[in-house]
Amino acid sequence: MQRLLAAPGIIRNRAKIQATIANATIALRDHGGLPDLLWSFKPDDTPRPRTVAQIPTRSTESAALAKELRRRGFAFVGPTTMYALMEAIGIIDTHLMDSHRRATSGIWPH
Repeated sequence: MQRLLAAPGIIRNRAKIQATIANATIALRDHGGLPDLLWSFKPDDTPRPRTVAQIPTRSTESAALAKELRRRGFAFVGPTTMYALMEAIGIIDTHLMDSHRRATSGIWPH
């Protein structure tokens, strides 16, 4: 813990570090693992923003995912954080419609 609190490359918040360590120990393998759980919250459609102001920061699915993770004992997993995770792994595509990055994950069509 002390080493992590002194690490300049991370957010040095004791509660978040403790939550990260605790989250890493939650057993999900018997239930398909974390990837299966995350992907079970993939929406039927993805946002199609044309401006930065139209990019959502949360969704019904990210709220449901956060609720399920909290039910399983995870901490610091709110709807906005889960939405960012969903963006990062490609469950949703929030790149602007005219962006060269739109649909590059191969999961969602342009």
